[in-house]
Amino acid sequence: MRVALSPKIKLEITLKFLATGDNYSSLAESFRVPECTISLFLKDVLDAIYIVLQEFIMVPSTTDQWKKIQKDFLDRWQFPFCCGAIDGKHVLIEYPPYGASDYYNYKGTYSVVLFAIVDAHYSFIYIDFGTNGRMNDSHIWKKTKFYNALERNNLELPNKAVFVDYQERARRIVENAFGIMASRFRVYRKPISVSLDKTDSIIKATCALHKHNWLRTNLIYMNTPELVDGEDFSSGTIRNGSWRSIPTAGVDELMTPLSSNNNSRNAKDLRDRYADYFVGPGKVSWQDRMIA
Repeated sequence: MRVALSPKIKLEITLKFLATGDNYSSLAESFRVPECTISLFLKDVLDAIYIVLQEFIMVPSTTDQWKKIQKDFLDRWQFPFCCGAIDGKHVLIEYPPYGASDYYNYKGTYSVVLFAIVDAHYSFIYIDFGTNGRMNDSHIWKKTKFYNALERNNLELPNKAVFVDYQERARRIVENAFGIMASRFRVYRKPISVSLDKTDSIIKATCALHKHNWLRTNLIYMNTPELVDGEDFSSGTIRNGSWRSIPTAGVDELMTPLSSNNNSRNAKDLRDRYADYFVGPGKVSWQDRMIA
């Protein structure tokens, strides 16, 4: 009679799957567990990881918590009134068994989308996952629960708080967060070859593990600064973080051609006000070297 696998072994197999991206055959050989058994329990363990750790991915619920994020962006990145950096990634999948055209993106690959908001320390405060890769970024943004809460004014944001998602310096923060996670979990180094529901479970479990590890190691990037992008203010150059040299063929940029390039008057006015601020009262001594 076959002995049931312990929760410990199931967790070890699942974590190795995420960390290495090994297929079922390789995992079966390493742990002496049949491939069909791994396939059966993998999603349950991934979902359990997210259930236990999801509390670490938390949208601020008070104005004071938002102000703390604003202060961190100002202190670390000289960006005022910023409550989060927004971006998304295509998580590549193999040809889906059904509805393939819905997942066919503008780059000619199949994907689901991971959309996220991060704080000034590359840490996720909100994620949305599972949207098919055919949708463009503006539609993905507008279908999120976060957008709906923002529109209904239910987020307890400070007065006149803004989200600046495509300013290059702020955008590098969320780009680095994705890069760090993809470099840590090698499952993202090639298109994911499991079912769509398991893919969603992989995404949410790795996001939760990323956030949990980030908190547990007390902002590890401070001890390994080469991991993330750096700025040399004296020479005006950007040093790429080490994560950029690691193959991540399983993820791709989200930016897609939008149906219209017309910007709202409010968005244009906001950018103009930021531009005035950055060349006026918000100017820092090194900024001219960085844009020269």
